[in-house]
Amino acid sequence: RTASRAFTVLACRGATNHARLGLAVSKKVDKRAVKRNQIKRLARESFRRNAIRQQPVDLVVIAKAPAASMSARDLMSALESHWNQLLSWSRSQAQSS
Repeated sequence: RTASRAFTVLACRGATNHARLGLAVSKKVDKRAVKRNQIKRLARESFRRNAIRQQPVDLVVIAKAPAASMSARDLMSALESHWNQLLSWSRSQAQSS
């Protein structure tokens, strides 16, 4: 589990050879579906661009209310930080197995 102002990301070892992504952006984050969908699109794009995709992990990204007021650049950098932390965790899990 990693947490920041905008997101909490949960991770566990996956049953498949690749990473899977789950997204949770509730109405508590923003009432408008447009903004919630934008946050989901940014999270998916960040996931696609990152090396964590190559690891066998299951991830759940949970957006927090401050995410609605942050810029796209700030959201992407927050997610990048999460991916880097989880990538090192995933690699350490693979070495210990």
